[in-house]
Amino acid sequence: MSEKHPRQPITGVFSKTTASTIGAGSTARKTEAVTYFYARERADGVLEVQPLGGQVVFGAVSELSLDEFLGTYMPEPQMSQERARAEATRQGAITKAVARGDKMLKQGKNYSAEFEYGKALALDEESVRANFGIGQCYIARGDTAKAREVLHRLVRLEATFQDEHKHLFNEFGMNLRKSGMQVEALTFYARALELCPDDENLHYNMARASFDMGDVPAAQLRLLHCLALNREHTEAKRFMDFIQRAQPTGG
Repeated sequence: MSEKHPRQPITGVFSKTTASTIGAGSTARKTEAVTYFYARERADGVLEVQPLGGQVVFGAVSELSLDEFLGTYMPEPQMSQERARAEATRQGAITKAVARGDKMLKQGKNYSAEFEYGKALALDEESVRANFGIGQCYIARGDTAKAREVLHRLVRLEATFQDEHKHLFNEFGMNLRKSGMQVEALTFYARALELCPDDENLHYNMARASFDMGDVPAAQLRLLHCLALNREHTEAKRFMDFIQRAQPTGG
């Protein structure tokens, strides 16, 4: 007996036809309305279905079993292809805007960088790179209120703490700390540690923030965690030596 090939997850545009009756008696007539939805099958087999207007999803997400979904919705391959093309165009625009923002930020042109990151966020408010970028702009100009807004947005996005963004979230946390936002930096690092518990640099950066706040025992504890993960962490060893030398000795 041949082995079955695994089925690809369902994703794309689907239609749902709803029949209704207008009028009554001899004037009654039946009509059909077709509405379109974007569907995505999760890893657990549940179908997430959301209304589609043009190429934009909106409204509440419904969760259906595979049987419920297949019994109600019909695939619309042409519309799926059009949506895929529109999504590719959107992602391309986001990537270009973020790249321009990164270039402006490196040149110290914070307002121009903020404008470019803003264009990216208008297309995707959950773009991790755009959120990091605009957050750096707010920190650089001392706008702590807006920097906190970005911080709260980033900590709820798990994609923020993926390996590909490690250098970004470490830099963002360091800039929070250097700008005097130590509490916010610790909040950010704590969330990062939930998802990246083996990142020694997070423990080190938390030690720096704790020390800046005058909490020496917490700083030492974080350094111990850092060195347990990487005993050759040069900066952590130097920092621990500095703290130990600065401690008053008993007489």
